[in-house]
Amino acid sequence: MMNPDWTKRFDGLKTLEPSAAQYLAAHSKVVSVPAKTIIFGPGKSPENMLLLLDGTVRVQQTSENGHEIVLYRINAGESCVLTTACLLSHEAYSAEGITETKVSAVTIPRAAFDMLVGTSTVFRDFVFSAFSKRITELFTMIDEVAFQRIDVRLAQKLIALADAQGTIATTHQMLSVELGTAREVISRQLQEFSRRGWVEQSRGKITILDLDQITALSKTAS
Repeated sequence: MMNPDWTKRFDGLKTLEPSAAQYLAAHSKVVSVPAKTIIFGPGKSPENMLLLLDGTVRVQQTSENGHEIVLYRINAGESCVLTTACLLSHEAYSAEGITETKVSAVTIPRAAFDMLVGTSTVFRDFVFSAFSKRITELFTMIDEVAFQRIDVRLAQKLIALADAQGTIATTHQMLSVELGTAREVISRQLQEFSRRGWVEQSRGKITILDLDQITALSKTAS
């Protein structure tokens, strides 16, 4: 039986009923997955609920014309709501999950998931609270992709990804996936930022030179 102390890593499970905690400990296991591993993909049905203890998983979707977009990331202390949705609806995945770092996670088999959703109020609230929060974030992302200027979104993303020295280890292709647009669009916009002296580009790296200007643009209303 697994030690149930891992539940304390998840805010919504800290008050799990003792019987539910014991059941969860007996029917779940901790797994480790290397970085850059595809852990689920379109057309595959989930067999386990995924709760992340350490690391980061990127969930992204590819359109029919080959464009990719990052839907969200799963960080330590969070669950994968796409997996949750597929477990609840008994449908296959429509996107893929890729480990960005080495990952440690708890897997809860479908049968145990169904049992806990049906019998534990705390577990059920945890599942649907996480689901509701992520759906709200996805609506915000859809609004940004559909209505916000790409230069504003790019400035926001550069700020979010930059380290303390203002450096972002990324490529034009990676940024295009983050923002759900074509690589050529990102390349043109970064070229304009470079022309203005706001950023400096080198192979696999972008450095912010004028944080004030980038920050001002990031706050521009669409």
